[in-house]
Amino acid sequence: RCGMRTTKCQLLATSLCVMLLGLSIAALSTVTHCGLHFTLISNIAFESNSYRVIHNAAFYIGICLSMVLILAALLSSVATVRESEHLTAMGFFCFALAFCGLIPAAFWRYTHRTEVEDSMMDVYDFVYEEARKNASSFRRQELTAIHETFLCCGKHSPFGETGDIERETCPLGHAETAEEDCLQEIRDFLKKHMDFVSALLAVTICFMVYGMILTSFLWFSIHFSNNLDRKGKYTLR
Repeated sequence: RCGMRTTKCQLLATSLCVMLLGLSIAALSTVTHCGLHFTLISNIAFESNSYRVIHNAAFYIGICLSMVLILAALLSSVATVRESEHLTAMGFFCFALAFCGLIPAAFWRYTHRTEVEDSMMDVYDFVYEEARKNASSFRRQELTAIHETFLCCGKHSPFGETGDIERETCPLGHAETAEEDCLQEIRDFLKKHMDFVSALLAVTICFMVYGMILTSFLWFSIHFSNNLDRKGKYTLR
């Protein structure tokens, strides 16, 4: 019983942390889906815009994962308080389901380290070239919006020259003073964002493993404790 009480206290604390992680993933997914930096690139229409697929998939996967985490935290908390075998088993199942979803996501992030950055920069390259070729193209408006959002200025020449497209589409004051071109700014912005995503995935995976260990131990403790309480008791019919 002493070990069971210790497990219950740890599981309650773990459930609280998992709840916060679920809310954090939901907030991060919403910010990624609705943030101006991301929607601006995703809304640019051309045939090979692979970033749009990644953008939408990341949102739906993040929301589904956050719902499973919140459900796991709620079930584990109620199961801990009520000492219910069924709720404990359901909590373990939710932890395991979230773990099975996190592992492929972390593996994809590890094996496709630069795919998000490359797809975003491909969109910028396309818009830049289209705007450079056609002065009256609406792509110039999209290019100007990208420059204003990322506070960057075109693609710098290795000779330090600034073309007409930069002077016309760069934000006021950035055409001559921007130290890095837009490709570098996009890369740096996404690196910070994806590093945070990777850290959040790693922490969540650790809590899923710990949650599965605690719920399985609690289930066995409840199961054998109930059997011991009934041992030697008979009903006369």
